[in-house]
Parts: sequence; C-alpha cells; structure tokens
Amino acid sequence: MTPSSEHPSTPGAPGPPGAPGPARGGPGGGAGDGVPDERRWKALYVCLVAGFMTLLDVSIVNVALPSIRTGLHAGIEQLQWVVSGYALSFGLLLIPAGRMGDARGRRMMMMTGLTLFTLASAACGASQSSTWLVTARVAQGLAGGLISPQISALIQQMFRGAERGRAFGMFGSTIGLSTAVGPILGGLIIHAAGPDEGWRWIFYVNLPLGAVCLVLAHRLLPDTPTAGRLTIRRLDPVGVLLLGAGVFTLLLPFVQAQQWHGPRKWLLLLLAAGLLFGFVRWERAWGARGAEPVLQLWLYRIRSYTAGSLLILLYFAGFTSIFFVSTLFLQNGLRYSALMAGLTLTPFAVGSATAATIGGRLVSRFGRPLVVMGLSVVALGLGGTALAVHMVPGRGAGWAMALPLLFAGLGSGLVIAPNQTLTLSEVPVSSAGSAGGSLQTGQRVGASIGIAAVGSVFFSRMMDEGWAAAYDTGLLVSVAFVLVALLVAIADAGARRHDRRSESRVRSSKLGRTARE
Repeated sequence: MTPSSEHPSTPGAPGPPGAPGPARGGPGGGAGDGVPDERRWKALYVCLVAGFMTLLDVSIVNVALPSIRTGLHAGIEQLQWVVSGYALSFGLLLIPAGRMGDARGRRMMMMTGLTLFTLASAACGASQSSTWLVTARVAQGLAGGLISPQISALIQQMFRGAERGRAFGMFGSTIGLSTAVGPILGGLIIHAAGPDEGWRWIFYVNLPLGAVCLVLAHRLLPDTPTAGRLTIRRLDPVGVLLLGAGVFTLLLPFVQAQQWHGPRKWLLLLLAAGLLFGFVRWERAWGARGAEPVLQLWLYRIRSYTAGSLLILLYFAGFTSIFFVSTLFLQNGLRYSALMAGLTLTPFAVGSATAATIGGRLVSRFGRPLVVMGLSVVALGLGGTALAVHMVPGRGAGWAMALPLLFAGLGSGLVIAPNQTLTLSEVPVSSAGSAGGSLQTGQRVGASIGIAAVGSVFFSRMMDEGWAAAYDTGLLVSVAFVLVALLVAIADAGARRHDRRSESRVRSSKLGRTARE
C-alpha cells in the first residue's frame, strides 16, 4: 500500500470546485515552496508545549475540585462549571479562531492566545470566589480555543510527506499525555503545595510556561503566506455568531445533564439544530457573494475529511469519558487519594504517548487500516479493564486495571494522530486552520456527549448496585462509542480499497486500448 494510494500527502492537494488553491510555504513554511525551514522542528516544540498547556487544563482540575469546594465554599453546580465552562468556551472558538488564523496570521493568533491564556491562568489562581473562578475559567477556555487550531494548521504549513505524519504523531502524543497525565500532575501539585491552597498552583504553573512559549513563538513560528488585512468579508461575523450559538446550545444540555433534571433540557437540541441549519444556509449565501465563510462547507465533500471528523467525534465520546468515570470510581469508590488515582491511570498515558509517536511514522505506510487496528485494541483494552475490576474487587482493583489500561493506551496512540493526518491529508494548507478548528470542535462535542451519556448510566447504576458495577457499565458504554467509531473506520478503509480497484481497472482498460491501437 503506497502513501499516494491511501491518502495524498501533497500539502497543496486541490480541493473540490470552489476551494482555495494551495498556499505557498513562505518564510518558515516550506510546505509549498520545496525549501523546508531548518527551524521547523524547534517551532513544532513550541506548538506542542502550548498545546500541552491548554489541553492539560481540561483534565488537571478534576482532582482539585474537593480543595476548590472547601477553599471557595463552592456548590456542586459551580464546581461543574469550573470544569465544563472551560470545555464549553474552548469549543466555541475553535472554528472561528482557525479561520482567523488562516486569514490574519497563525503566529499572531497563537501569540494572542498565549497572552490571554497566561493572564486568565493568573486570574484563576487569584480567585476569591467561585463566581470569579468560573469567569476566569471561561476566559481561559476562550484563550485555549484561540491557540489549539493554530497548532494543526502550522503543522500543515511547516511539514509535508512523511515528516508531516511524524509531526502529527508527536502532537498525538501530546494530546494523549495531557489528557491522561492531568490527574497525576494535579495530585502531585496538591500534595506538594497542600490541600488548602494547592489548587491555586494548578493554574499558576501555566505562568512560566506561557511566558516562555510567548517569547519562543515570536522568534520561531513562521508567518502565514495567505494572511492579509482582516475585513468583514474575511471574518464573517454573522457566521461566527450563528456557529457559536449553535455549538453552545448543542453542548449545554449535555454539560448540565446532572444539574438539570427532567427531559425539557433536551428541547435545546431542537434549537441547536435550527441555529446550525441557519448557519449552513448563511454560509452558502455568504460564499455566493464572493466573501469568505468562517467554515468552508466544501471540506465535507472530501470523504477523508468527513469520515475522519465523524470518527474522532465518536472516539472522543468514548475516550474522554474513560477518565471521567475512572476518577470517580477510584477516588469515591475505592477511596484513593488524588495522587494514587492519577498513578493508576498512568499506564494509559504511557501507552498512548509511546504508540502515538510510532503511529505518526507508520500512517503514511498503512493509512486507515492503522486506525482500524488502534480502535480494535482500545475496545479490547477497555473490555479487559471492566473484567479486571469485576474479578479483583476492593482496593486491589487499581493494580488489576494497569495492564488492560496500558493495552488500551497503546491502541489510543494509533488513533488520534494517524486520524488527524489522514483527515487533513487532502485539505489545502490555506484552509488548514479552519479545517483543524472544525475537527477539534467535533472532539469537544464528542467529549461532552460521551461524559453526559456515560455519566448518566454510571450514576444510575451506582445508586442500585454500587461503584464497581457502575464502573463496569460505564466502561461498556465507552466501548460502544469506540466500536461505532471502528465501524466508520472500516467503512472508510473499504471505500478507499474500492476506489483503488476502480482506478486500477480504468488504467488497465486504457493500457489495453493503447496496445490494441
């Protein structure tokens, strides 16, 4: 299987009719001018540290919630918003921020996001009330949403071919590490700084990281060749508002699933559908005027992009919910400390980080079947984790979970980075920010849906049969999301094989006619 047959790796691969042409590499780019920038790997490390910092704050706060509740006298709903307010605001800006990076410059957007993220982190650490903390967390999430889409877009811009797969592999390792290491790092910080004020240092640790990243981003990140003056026609403010309102309304009932009782909250999904339908209609009309829509709808006519976007939404619904129910089970069910709970989940982080680097190197050789294998391994590993908890009851369950969680982590490393490489493989570099932002918005939507669905089943089973039974059931629901993602991957791999066979028959037919002539 050759790389070109599985997925085009040319960064300037043309899109469907109406798509913008490929961008030139420009200074520091090298993606389109054939002259790779010698600083591209250093620039990548800056992007990875920035990505690690923003994604870490999704999970690190979970182990600090008891300390925050005591220190700020926060209620359950306010604690929920400390977690969900960040995730929600993070997801809102991903697509608009990606579009603004494409239009105005990715380095500028990255530096703006880093500045705001560092300031918001300081505000979180200095919070004197739960309302202050929630507000600062929302601001922190918005800043993270500015940063994240620039990373995948800069990888598209700075690398090509097999190097791009390696770079996305390193980004995949960063995603896996930041998600899984959050609980143990949070536990270590609280253990070192004390339970009363330790939660503040979870936010203060971002200050030196953000400052260093900001300086290095200015020095090392490349300019965006397609950047220009940011006008109303390039920004599409109505599209931004419709999309933001639609995503917010879609995620809100899932985020508030445990706080808002009764079925009426799900009526918001109808409103979300209406807003998103209006968004699609507006984008088509805006594009027909010759302006630049915030989301280029032609991207979804690229099968690799559509399949990869759906796959990662489903996978994140299962992937993120694992840590949600695992932390609850270990700390509340088995009475583990925050540090011990984090250590129990470390094998998944180790496996994911190890396999992601390998997956980034292998994706150009194996393509979508590599993702199929990764999803299969994740499903088996999670099933083994549920079996381990069932067979080893009590506090020893944490030790029994280690090996299957390591196995699941190895599979996860073969999913996230390779899927990102394949999904963006046919997207022109000039649209990389918008495409990457849309892809990551799907991840946030999937994570919120997965946590709500798995959490609902988990709490319902816990009330009747206890923590262990609830954890088993929660993991099985997570596995169900992973299995549906696996079906999407198998279908895409099969369609690619069919296309290659059709192309081969056409070539054979042309050669036969030429020989007869």
